[in-house]
Amino acid sequence: MPALAQTTDIHAPRDQDDLEEALSKASMANKTVIITIVNKAYAEQDVGADTTMLDLFLESFWLGEDTRSLLNHLLLVAVDQTAYDRCVFRRLNCYRLETDGVDFGGEKIYMSEDFIKMMWRRTHFLLEVLKRGYSFIFTDTDVMWLRNPFLRLSKNESEDLQISTDVFLGDPLPEKQLINTGFYYVRSRNKTIAMFDKWYTMKENSTGQKEQDVLLNLMQAGGIIRELNLSVRFLDTLYFSGFCQNSKDFRAVTTVHANCCRSINAKVKDLKVVLRDWKRFKKISSYKRLANVTANLVWSGHFGCWNSWRVRTYK
Repeated sequence: MPALAQTTDIHAPRDQDDLEEALSKASMANKTVIITIVNKAYAEQDVGADTTMLDLFLESFWLGEDTRSLLNHLLLVAVDQTAYDRCVFRRLNCYRLETDGVDFGGEKIYMSEDFIKMMWRRTHFLLEVLKRGYSFIFTDTDVMWLRNPFLRLSKNESEDLQISTDVFLGDPLPEKQLINTGFYYVRSRNKTIAMFDKWYTMKENSTGQKEQDVLLNLMQAGGIIRELNLSVRFLDTLYFSGFCQNSKDFRAVTTVHANCCRSINAKVKDLKVVLRDWKRFKKISSYKRLANVTANLVWSGHFGCWNSWRVRTYK
């Protein structure tokens, strides 16, 4: 397997005006956008499948509380033509991100070489967005939006980055949290641009590591938070949850991320169950006499994802 340092060179988008137009169209009045990145494997149904990851992602906006209007501010970044065509068909805000000499269309198994390449490509693109003055929520497509996260995120404008965690350790400020780069809110500032720039430049010396591991090391051992005087809030899994650590309260949960999972099929299987659980909660909570019951609801088991770790299918 070739070293990560020998991967294909990353280029800026070939048509900068297209990117600016796409960002401007999706932007809120305060130059904030919601960004997700999609490839063919997330957008196209496999043989025998009845849905896709992209379909589930969009369905969560429909089923969520105060989330439907947020689709107007979602920019779907497609890394292959099939994903772009599907985005256009769904009448979403779409941008085609091209990388010369690399095919990002198929499934990228967790921690495979192609998976790591795609994560670094994502980081470089998001750096470009920050440089253009846009703040954003980045969300993986395997995150279900059950409530409007802007209502739960800190409104303290001095905070530069609010980032999700695999397991929340009880305090939103210490740097020992296990971050997850599948959902975070970052404000466009010189110091966040500097953070992303340093983060990206580390890729050549981080063979075999995904970008999340590199950022975690920069925060915990590299001292980048103090070095750049960053204000970082680590998000509580009570609200911004995932399969690594479920939210303990349906009445509070905002997002559910299919983390701690290896394959798309497993994620799709378990996220369908998440949406079923959510619809059950909404149904029960619509009856006032059953309001107290919702406090005791628990999530169904994530059996597809738990079992996905038993199969070693690196590519």
